[in-house]
Amino acid sequence: MNNPHDPYLNGTKPEALEPLSRGQSRWLNFSEGLLGSAIWDNPLSRGLLGLLALGMAYSVMASPLDFFSQSVLGVVTVMMIFFLRKIPGRFTTIVMICFSLLTAMRYIWWRMTDTLGFESTSEAVIGYALAGAELYAFVVLVIAYFQTAWPLERKPVPLPKNNQLWPTVDVFITTFNEPLEVVKQTIFSAKNLDWPTDKLKVYLLDDGRRDEFRKFCFEAGINYITRDSNVNAKAGNLNNALAQTRGEFVAMFDCDHIPARSFLQVCMGWFLKDPKLAMLQTPHVFFSPDPFEKNLETYLRIPNESELFYGIVQDGNDLWNATMFCGSCAIMRRAPLLEVGGVAVETVTEDAHTSLKLTRAGYNTCYLKIPQAAGLSTESLSAHIRQRVRWARGLAQIARVDNPFLIGGLSFGQRLCYFSSMLHFFYGLPRLIFLTAPLAYVFFGANLIQAEAYTIMAYALPNLVVASLTNSRVQGKFRYSFWNEVYESVLAWYILWPVLTALISPKSSSFNVTAKGGVIEQSFFDWGISRPYLFLLVGNMAGLFIGISNFVNGVEKDYPTLFFNLFWISYNVMILCASLAVASETRQIRATPRVAAWLPASLKLCDGKVITCHTEDFSAQGLGLSIPANLVLPKDSKLQVSLFRGDAEAAFPALVTFCGQGRLGLRFDKLSLEQQTELTGMTFSRADAWISTWGQKQQDKPLSALTVVATIGRRGFTQLLRNIYFTIFPPRANKTP
Repeated sequence: MNNPHDPYLNGTKPEALEPLSRGQSRWLNFSEGLLGSAIWDNPLSRGLLGLLALGMAYSVMASPLDFFSQSVLGVVTVMMIFFLRKIPGRFTTIVMICFSLLTAMRYIWWRMTDTLGFESTSEAVIGYALAGAELYAFVVLVIAYFQTAWPLERKPVPLPKNNQLWPTVDVFITTFNEPLEVVKQTIFSAKNLDWPTDKLKVYLLDDGRRDEFRKFCFEAGINYITRDSNVNAKAGNLNNALAQTRGEFVAMFDCDHIPARSFLQVCMGWFLKDPKLAMLQTPHVFFSPDPFEKNLETYLRIPNESELFYGIVQDGNDLWNATMFCGSCAIMRRAPLLEVGGVAVETVTEDAHTSLKLTRAGYNTCYLKIPQAAGLSTESLSAHIRQRVRWARGLAQIARVDNPFLIGGLSFGQRLCYFSSMLHFFYGLPRLIFLTAPLAYVFFGANLIQAEAYTIMAYALPNLVVASLTNSRVQGKFRYSFWNEVYESVLAWYILWPVLTALISPKSSSFNVTAKGGVIEQSFFDWGISRPYLFLLVGNMAGLFIGISNFVNGVEKDYPTLFFNLFWISYNVMILCASLAVASETRQIRATPRVAAWLPASLKLCDGKVITCHTEDFSAQGLGLSIPANLVLPKDSKLQVSLFRGDAEAAFPALVTFCGQGRLGLRFDKLSLEQQTELTGMTFSRADAWISTWGQKQQDKPLSALTVVATIGRRGFTQLLRNIYFTIFPPRANKTP
């Protein structure tokens, strides 16, 4: 494994590094000396140090303390975390993780040893379920820290100046039922890749067997491959193409993932540096909002649901040589891929399973956290859920077919990284338990945690606060606080049964394609999808009403326990209301989403006058431009618009769709295939197209994030009431006299 402390690995020469203070220099010398010590090469030494660490951890988590002492310890720990979070540096992050782990270990030890003495069978059943959910959350937290504590952050490796030394590459674009307009942009961009033409071949792999696609590929000058059946779905499609092509490397893209022209030049250097490297993955970036971003109006303000995985988790996996293949925006070395039997067909997540096989075979994988392609998000919440269900089902299948803890050929770090991804999708049942557990007390008087409310808070609150602040520090710009609960609450019910079914019967699942490029003609509330959240919300609202009534009427005597459960229920109500807001589908009438971008442009009018301006956004069909405020152009008037990239210029005929207040909308007018290819090169496939927006959010602020989630929750509840009203009393259509 590469040394993460090597400055050359991060693309920075030692003399280019910022000067270190004396304290930082001493720590760096100490840590490098410690990490490079021969003591780590001795298994006995590692074992003894591990036992020493476990002994120290046990003494911290198992030491009995009374309520006052535990409260003081909790307050001091939280104060330390608040102090540390203001100090920059990776070492500080590691210290915060250690504090969080010790606090969490102390809490879970107390929960498992002091709070499970139940008085009735019903209490025991629900109480042990809650304890199991908390144990699951603890294990996920520990492994997540292991994965994300030290992301590798590798940089590109330069290619040889002589491009005759560059290898041959086949570009595979897979499609099944997507419309041609979605696929075109990826094809045009693949043709624009900066790579010697005699060493690059582009193939469209059409599992839909459509004549219009065959004809388009012929006109566009790329290769077309199809087959007689759809056996093994996408994996079978790729394997069929592998048998008919000969390039040394294969770059794979879903049909809606548009690569930047620099994709191969940025990525291929690592393969030349490391002969054992079999797969390189880049982030999946999306230029259209997913259902969360669209329906909650958080696009480009709140990190996308997938950004945590591509921004932190994959980079952390890379440290342990455990990068996962994600099916698109990746490069494979052909020989190792064929050696393991091609793309895996045993599960519906053929991508992750394939990288697991390559790792087992002794090959390296790597992750380059530089956006070099972008695609379309799912348009509707129902499609989004179907996609996530397939991922969850597939990883549960891998847990049965090739469980990382039961197979050979993996290091301990690799086993943990793969196990973490599989374990993640089992959150369905724990999340539902957390959303319903406090109701047992207000409905039935069941104490699921056999301890005084003050003692529970003395142990639980420091754990929650420290974990929240530490995760905020680690995840930073890629996942904001409290959003994880919203994402999981939306999906929990739907992934629960498919995951359990796949775990019991791994061969019972089938592959389904996620539709892209659709439209939503009218806004609507998805009653079918939202039914589980509605049921849970009604239950929690009823619990809140009963609890408050018991307090007001003096029925409840144990006020601390009541307040503890009411606070928990109130939090659940907020999360469930935010989940309901996602089910309010907003209108989307554009089949080709617009991408915000500032690009230099010019307009050539019919009278020959040239006007310098710049774009505000672009799509495959048109442009939005910022123009002089005094410029007025009639609708449907013809003109020529030019876009620039460095010294290169490309001109396109266009029609005016609107003009006013310094803004101009254009629709391209009958572009030829050559012009469409040029347009893609000037827009979607620019080398810097996605770097400036992805991963550039502001650092997470937990209180601000909580305020946003609460605001969205309030909006979700208002939308629910409005939709209920209009369902009962539908508005009358206006009658024309």
